[in-house]
Amino acid sequence: MTTTASHAATTATASDTGVRRATETKSATKTTELIAYLGVLVAIVVTAVLVGDGGVEDGADLFDARQAMEYITYLTIGYLVARGLAKSGSREYYTA
Repeated sequence: MTTTASHAATTATASDTGVRRATETKSATKTTELIAYLGVLVAIVVTAVLVGDGGVEDGADLFDARQAMEYITYLTIGYLVARGLAKSGSREYYTA
């Protein structure tokens, strides 16, 4: 059975090539950004549910679903930008 050069290159280990293999960055579940994102997300949803019209006769809702979705959208965009910045240059090396 013969081995092609491309196959040998893909199956070479880090010690064979002298290169230390790494992921681009830590997984999202290992970051504090995810914990902060989920915490604020829950806070927005709970606030939108609990803060109602407060007995005001005109039926005004101080924090309605539209506002909550707007804040969740801004929060999600911020989280995605933060993850993008985290991925742009940091490494997590594989360990045996």
